[in-house]
Amino acid sequence: MKNIVLIGMPAVGKSTVGVLTAKTLGFSFIDTDLIIQQNTGRLLQDIIDKDGLDAFCIDEERAICSVSAQRNAVIATGGSAVYSREAMLFLKKHGLVYYLSLPTEELSKRLKNIKTRGIAKRPEDTIEDVFRRRAEMYNEYADITIDCYGKTAEETVSEICGYHTLAGKED
Repeated sequence: MKNIVLIGMPAVGKSTVGVLTAKTLGFSFIDTDLIIQQNTGRLLQDIIDKDGLDAFCIDEERAICSVSAQRNAVIATGGSAVYSREAMLFLKKHGLVYYLSLPTEELSKRLKNIKTRGIAKRPEDTIEDVFRRRAEMYNEYADITIDCYGKTAEETVSEICGYHTLAGKED
């Protein structure tokens, strides 16, 4: 079966849903934010604070493009993965891209640590600013959009698995 690639804003639940989806389908799980940290030996926020947003995005692109072209993996990306066309085309070549969507009001409730979480944003940006900048790209790269509002992680996993089982038959 094709890989499952999860994109979306920070705090939408990509890592949580990714782990649960991988367990449900018997897939491996890859978190590209963790690959960045392993490759650099640094926390995401440290890279953003000391090297800047552009350097972070370069590290993110390298991390994503280093993911092997294996099959049967769930890949949770950082929210800013969509800033790199090269990275997104790589992911789309090797899997189906699921955009996990939530309204900004819900994201704001979930994001209590916006200054330390390692979100690729300018210091003055709000969550609304970040969302406004990324929304079009999320929609452009998504093969399937999952509205996560009012759903538990398990309900979101069930929806992804349902779509993916159908998509796998076309593979």
